[in-house]
Amino acid sequence: MSLKFDSVFSHVTLALLCVFLISGSAIGQTPKGFEKAWKAADDYFRSSLENNRVVGGALVFVEKGKVIGSTYVGKADLTSDRNVDANTIFHWASITKTFTSIGIMQLRDRGLLQLSDPLTKYLPELRMVHNPFGSMDDITIQMVLSHSAGFRDPTWPWGGNKDWHPFEPTEWSQIVAMLPYTEILFEPGSKYSYSNPALIFLGRIIEIITGDDYEVYIDKNVLKPLGMYNSYFDVTPYHLLKYRANNYILLNGRPVANGLDFDTGITTSNGGLNAPISDMLKYLSFLTGYHDGFEVLKRSTLEELWKKQLPIAEVDGITGSIASSFFLEDFNGMQVIGHTGTQKAFYSFFYIHPGSGTACISITNTDDNSGQFDPDRFRIEASHYVFKNIFSLYK
Repeated sequence: MSLKFDSVFSHVTLALLCVFLISGSAIGQTPKGFEKAWKAADDYFRSSLENNRVVGGALVFVEKGKVIGSTYVGKADLTSDRNVDANTIFHWASITKTFTSIGIMQLRDRGLLQLSDPLTKYLPELRMVHNPFGSMDDITIQMVLSHSAGFRDPTWPWGGNKDWHPFEPTEWSQIVAMLPYTEILFEPGSKYSYSNPALIFLGRIIEIITGDDYEVYIDKNVLKPLGMYNSYFDVTPYHLLKYRANNYILLNGRPVANGLDFDTGITTSNGGLNAPISDMLKYLSFLTGYHDGFEVLKRSTLEELWKKQLPIAEVDGITGSIASSFFLEDFNGMQVIGHTGTQKAFYSFFYIHPGSGTACISITNTDDNSGQFDPDRFRIEASHYVFKNIFSLYK
């Protein structure tokens, strides 16, 4: 969703293409038709962003921990006239959920919890939830990881558009107050249904077991060990404000800023991460197995997180499934692993292919209230374009 898409699709293309190196081409060997396909993808992606007045964005592709394609386009902030670059700090929204799952698995590997544990073992308040399908004690941590526990999608069960309304619940007590008015919507474990409040429960469990605030625990046990020193949650530290991306809503075709900062409150474990692309590339290196340094999580445990749990749907010939806080996308026998993020006007995604050590990450900072441009639909179409026209070269 940027203005300049030369490298953008190059990266996505290359990233996803390598992602699909499951069979066929030698790992790391670019097929002959790649440059032409990449150019076509780049033209498609760039023209789409320009035509839809996206303020800024980035798309980067890495192979075995090294950037082999990158595109930074447009503005991080119009008022200060700052360009998007590798140091621009974006909001990654629901991609935060993958960090939460890593925190949970760290505690599992240390023997401090089991994925089969009921949520009520740590959060007895959840017994106030109405469960027409049985006992709340039957809902497990694993069900939450696979978005099959039966909780609703939005954090709030109602809307609010007043300036004085909090962006999200700010205290655990507010979540607890909503529990008697919350119900389980289907038989737990029977199907996939995305839930934001469910991931808040996992963040709370991390806090109860460790005694650290969620943000502190993830900073100490994931961000710092990976060298993600300019990453943080919620409100920006003063010394990093010069790198922070704004986000925009197009009103009558003109971008209106939403503001540099907002507080995700008690929902941080669901979507509170802010980080520059440069730090997120360190995360991708860890996921693909090319991180040198502290062992954040055993490789076998990561692979456990990527095991298919439930089917989701097929869209444009690409079959989606849920693993444990990661999503699987399959096209013609090729599979990538990733997650998306949407909050305010930030739209992001990443996909990895561990077998080839490749990954792609992208983000944009613009939404449109006119209905003429749907950034979420564009994100889907762009990723699928890459799957079909770039990854397919590696069959």
